[in-house]
Amino acid sequence: MASVGTPKTISKNNSKFKILNSKLTYDRFIAWREQHIPQKDLVLILSFFVGALASCAAQLLKMMIHGIHYLVEHHLIEQDHWWYLITPMIGITLAGLFVKYVVKDDISHGITKILYAISQRKSIIKIHNTWSSLVGSALTIGFGGSVGAEAPIVLTGAAIGSNLAKLFRLDQKTMMLMIGCGAAGAIGGIFQAPIAGLVFTLEVLMMDLTMTRMAPLLISSVTATAISFMVNGQEAMFPLTNSEPFFVERLPWYIILGVMCGLVSLYFTRGMNRLEQLFKRHVQNTWVKFLVGGTTLGLLLFLFPPLYGEGYDVIKQLINGDSVSAIANSPFEALGTGSWVLLSYFAAILLFKIFASVATNGGGGVGGIFAPSLFMGAITGFICARLMNIIGIGVPEANFALAGMSGLMAGVMHAPLTGIFLIAELTGGYHLFMPLMAVAVVSFLTIKIFEPHSLYAMRLAQKGELLTHNKDRSVLTLMKMENVLETDLRTLNPEMTLGELVKVIAQSNRNIFPVVDAKGKLLGILLLDEVRNIMFQPRLYNRFTVKQLMNSPQAILTDTMPMGKVMEIFEDTGAWNLPVVDEQKHYLGFVSKSKIFNTYRHVLVHFSEE
Repeated sequence: MASVGTPKTISKNNSKFKILNSKLTYDRFIAWREQHIPQKDLVLILSFFVGALASCAAQLLKMMIHGIHYLVEHHLIEQDHWWYLITPMIGITLAGLFVKYVVKDDISHGITKILYAISQRKSIIKIHNTWSSLVGSALTIGFGGSVGAEAPIVLTGAAIGSNLAKLFRLDQKTMMLMIGCGAAGAIGGIFQAPIAGLVFTLEVLMMDLTMTRMAPLLISSVTATAISFMVNGQEAMFPLTNSEPFFVERLPWYIILGVMCGLVSLYFTRGMNRLEQLFKRHVQNTWVKFLVGGTTLGLLLFLFPPLYGEGYDVIKQLINGDSVSAIANSPFEALGTGSWVLLSYFAAILLFKIFASVATNGGGGVGGIFAPSLFMGAITGFICARLMNIIGIGVPEANFALAGMSGLMAGVMHAPLTGIFLIAELTGGYHLFMPLMAVAVVSFLTIKIFEPHSLYAMRLAQKGELLTHNKDRSVLTLMKMENVLETDLRTLNPEMTLGELVKVIAQSNRNIFPVVDAKGKLLGILLLDEVRNIMFQPRLYNRFTVKQLMNSPQAILTDTMPMGKVMEIFEDTGAWNLPVVDEQKHYLGFVSKSKIFNTYRHVLVHFSEE
């Protein structure tokens, strides 16, 4: 009698059958899609859904942050100011435990991760990033973490785009475009800024500006913004109520503000980078991180309440002329609200903001630098305007706070267009495009003198992973021909017969052979594929010689040729291997693309560490 198997075996077999059946169904669906929906149409359809999902994620994140923030502020902080010392540690600890035991992966520095995924030409972002950053940043910021929610939501949007593209088995180039759509949708959804979403993707993520890429990015950005409008209304995020028209006579003062923003951006970029390194180097135990980060942040929030959370309330106050409210409920309130008191207070906030942000992220929290950039920009603009007014120049402080936001965004991210359009859309201050442009461009040019890379690119450079942002040329310059030259190829004499050639081929592990004369000069090359069809016919062994079978190489390199020029020749010819000769045309060896790429990576690591 045949055995029917145990219930456990039957259940296991049923599970395997269900998995196999699901895979076959999925394969049939992909085949149907490829047959009935052209990829161009699919990309446009997916860009709509990516934008919609990114915007929904942005709205969910806002609700989570505001919900936690409301409970903390109205049930704890309003009753006792001392809760400022405790709540940040609670948020950092909860977020840190969530990352360590639930996510089990590093989810900090979201935009840097996107740049890395793009630069590696893989465009694969883990699926947990579609939700993990939402939870981590909501806990961090809701309890007072001094960071922004924008980088986590951009990573979320990019992860949605990457995984949707992966679901439909799209190629890596299209996956990269879907990542851009997710980022554009995230910016459009959280800021209600469709143009800024598009420009950010092109400028910060280095997406190529072509019409085939433009349409999906626009669809995602506009879709996300429309959903955000439906949920939150069409009012600007930071509506202006106290701005003045722009007068060209004030342009020199805006240029001064631009220089000041560039210098503050430099302080922000290098300060954040060095503090992060110090924190990471000296505080490694998880619980010590929670303690040090939470305690440091709590103390700073107690002394300077405007550092609490994203700081958007302070921004609204400054761009609408209400600078006095920022000092309320702080230990310095008793000093009064005179100009010098306010200037000193805001200068201290400007100084300690990066400490608060590093304590938040270094301690275990999850957040980005969008909000800190905007926050410090508004304060920089206010300080600059108040100093000018004290000496009698007379400038609008609200306008300067607005322009300062544009300047810091342009300087920190090395993205002047993003700074200009984002601030105009955030505030509705389209009539102030001229000062926004002036401050953003001057700030960008100022920081470029001292720091060639944005904070995102700097982090990649430290890890030896900066494969974008125009550092390629610098690395290629460091590479020398002798480091990539391959000399293990067997050379051939032009008078050798086919029979002699077959013996050489049998002893070689390469499929390409340089042909040289008695003086060692290169005459041509012989490819194994060219003789494969005759090499097993002994009757032809004495009929053909190497001279008859060889070909001219697609190009010949010289040993003194710079590596940048070598790469250009490889790209122009489409070759994978090219011979190298000296000035007298003597054969030296071969260079392959794979060898160049491997050497490039090694040089890049050392270059980034210097």
